[in-house]
Amino acid sequence: MNTPAALTTHSGWMRGSGTLLGSLLVAASAVSFSTAGLLTRLIQLDTWTILFWRGLFGAGFLAACIVWQHRARTLATFRAIGAAGLVACACSTGATICFINSLRLTTVTDVMLIFAAVPFAAASIAWIWLRERASRTTLLASFVALLGVALMFGAARQVSHLAGDVLALAATVLIAMMMVIIRHRREISLLPAMCLSALASSVVVLPLSHPAAVDSIALLYLALFGTMQLGLGLLLLTIGTRLISAAQSALIGNLEVPLAPLWVWLAFGDTPSLMTCAGGAVVAAAVLGDILLNNRRQPAS
Repeated sequence: MNTPAALTTHSGWMRGSGTLLGSLLVAASAVSFSTAGLLTRLIQLDTWTILFWRGLFGAGFLAACIVWQHRARTLATFRAIGAAGLVACACSTGATICFINSLRLTTVTDVMLIFAAVPFAAASIAWIWLRERASRTTLLASFVALLGVALMFGAARQVSHLAGDVLALAATVLIAMMMVIIRHRREISLLPAMCLSALASSVVVLPLSHPAAVDSIALLYLALFGTMQLGLGLLLLTIGTRLISAAQSALIGNLEVPLAPLWVWLAFGDTPSLMTCAGGAVVAAAVLGDILLNNRRQPAS
């Protein structure tokens, strides 16, 4: 017989399981996104051509997932995203364009340090717009992760490039807005919005790209870039962010920062510095601590 206490415990367990699942999905998305540097090293093409094929393969992958899941209701699923989905699509597309251009106008150090502020941006937007407060644990872990990123790049030479830094900041805000929208409209799937975003990024860079200048080997790497890095990353991020707060999702996404040099080291032997390893360990510890502490608190809520 289900007593009220038993029902409460069961409900709390379900919420806790959802939080853990969301955290693991977003962590898996960070692993996918972190392979960008590795794949970029493998593809000897200009940035715009890479972005064109990456977006095209990513959109195809996500479209296939949506069709597989919804079958005859695919078009209805795309229509169901509404205005919120279109805004999320625009945010994702704009963030991609701003991010790539920021890397061309300023240092990678500046870009990654600014991007590490995404959890704080997401928490601020969620509070201003939805009056949803991030937990103290997540905010503290976000600050620790930010220190870890700063430690990773602390030895790097800092060069001020205002235009690139502004674009990196714009990308940070756009990504945070996208996460808040996905979380706010969690009753519907915004995966079609991410599919449209990947396609839109290809359309935007098409005039600057050279799609025909690709051999079969490069095309294979580009297919992996679009499906496993972009498509799978967006799929996991979109599903996971519906289960946890936008700030926590953004914090876990910071795992991408220490993982990126790890794959390059394993593939090419580019040994990261001691500071990079130490900073990466701090980021990973902050994320793991937040996942464990937030999941432990859920059943009691």
